[in-house]
Amino acid sequence: MVSENFIKLFEKSFKENWELPALTEYNTKQTYTYQQVAEEVAKMHILFENLNIKKNDKIALVGRNTPTWAIAFVSVVTYGAVIVPILQDFHPNDIHHIVNHSDSVLFFLSDNVWDTIEEEKIHDLRGIFSLTDFRCLHQKDGETIQKTVKNLSNLFAEKYPNGFTREDVVYADKDNSELAAINYTSGTTGFSKGVMLTGENFAGNIVFGFTTKLVERGQRILTSLPLAHAYGCTLDFLIQMCVGAHITFLNKTPSPKILLKAFEDVKPRVVFTVPLVIEKMYKKQILPMLSKTSTQMAMKVPGLSDKIEKEICSRLINAFGGEVIEVVIGGAALSKETEDFLKRIKFPYCVGYGMTECAPLISYSGCDTFVPYSVGKVLPDMEVKILSDDQFNKPGELLARGPNVMIGYYKNPEATAAALDEDGWLHTGDMAVVDENNNVFIKGRCKTMLLGPSGQNIYPEEIESKLCNMPFVGECIVIERDAKLVALVHPDFDAMDESKINKEDVESIMEENRKKVNTMVASYECITKIVLYPNEFEKTAKKSIKRYLYENIGI
Repeated sequence: MVSENFIKLFEKSFKENWELPALTEYNTKQTYTYQQVAEEVAKMHILFENLNIKKNDKIALVGRNTPTWAIAFVSVVTYGAVIVPILQDFHPNDIHHIVNHSDSVLFFLSDNVWDTIEEEKIHDLRGIFSLTDFRCLHQKDGETIQKTVKNLSNLFAEKYPNGFTREDVVYADKDNSELAAINYTSGTTGFSKGVMLTGENFAGNIVFGFTTKLVERGQRILTSLPLAHAYGCTLDFLIQMCVGAHITFLNKTPSPKILLKAFEDVKPRVVFTVPLVIEKMYKKQILPMLSKTSTQMAMKVPGLSDKIEKEICSRLINAFGGEVIEVVIGGAALSKETEDFLKRIKFPYCVGYGMTECAPLISYSGCDTFVPYSVGKVLPDMEVKILSDDQFNKPGELLARGPNVMIGYYKNPEATAAALDEDGWLHTGDMAVVDENNNVFIKGRCKTMLLGPSGQNIYPEEIESKLCNMPFVGECIVIERDAKLVALVHPDFDAMDESKINKEDVESIMEENRKKVNTMVASYECITKIVLYPNEFEKTAKKSIKRYLYENIGI
């Protein structure tokens, strides 16, 4: 059991960090101190009280990463209600469904999302609010929400006639065992399920962040991961808020160009990111430098290669703002070639592992103790087991148990029973091995694992990581056709244009790539052909490809 209460973590943080900057919007530079956040939360609580919102009522939230998104989230959970964060990339029909399925009574959303919503399709909502300024956009017949919102400043002044102080920050008494959030994952296998997360699930992750000093008071953080996803929400937001860090929200599409400028401006000490960002920076910024003849020759000179690698590491650190001491990578598998390079230049990186059902952490090790190619060590309060007769050498499904594990899927007992066994073990769906020091090594998804001609286990992700580092491969997915492996490849058209490669030459280049990859894998893992795919593959919020969309595609 976790000793710290999830809601009281916010209460304590606001009181201790009253004068410190808390939330900044990158575009406008608008900044809230912890005092100002606490005041906005207090106003939201007055609104909820006047609307007779009850403990454990569901309140939905969708929009860009902004300070007001964060304020809405904190307001809901500290009131004792249940937050339902929704990815803004979801189709409007899916948003309608989630709001209805979750039984939400209020809805906070960005104005751009409001433009796509048909409120008549959402049955039980009493009111909809804008995340721009918290104005009421829509109220159910018979409600007086708009009138209450307009009078909110007066109601606040009446409740706190002597001004709002630290002592006024008193939040709901709610046990950690109770529901705090329903998180609808994007998933890669079809329509998402509502993961029920408790205060203990979140507190377990947050307290671990405290004990590892992953984030510290006053530290600058640039948040670019989607906050509606458990990885971004906990690692890029909740830990920071509860420790007193200063969060800057990058409410733009995090392209490498935009990220580099933001890193330069914010100069974060720790960066939480996904493999796609690291791999793009590696391919766009580092590989061209390494491919120069002069660099390749210098790398062969004893002593000089170390100096060059140190310079490359320094450049990569500068790309993250110049003050970064650790880059935490999660959400999907990091390619071996990229990790080989990061390890070689002694870059301060580590790879963690988790899932929404664990809010999200299962394993993590800081870069000083991180074992390359692993996903860190199992968290102290968590335990795992591998469904294999040799967990050190033979991959099996990884099961997890502990305070971070969800209580089930909302209104879905069948899915809950399939994921959680009677002893509380969560079936992750990931194939893994664990070493004697409890370091976890992920091999692939159970559902994506293929069988070779003699029953060998084939993990397409491992083949894909090699192919993605071949010339002019933008992204790829390996699928099975007639007991043979086929790779769908979306070419890197920008790189082709820069190199003046004709589209007519792409097929011959890809054939060379296929042959080269086949020399790097076992005979039963060889790709029989590469099929060019014209568009980028659809992805989840974690930037992993939605494989199920392509497994039966016509070739």
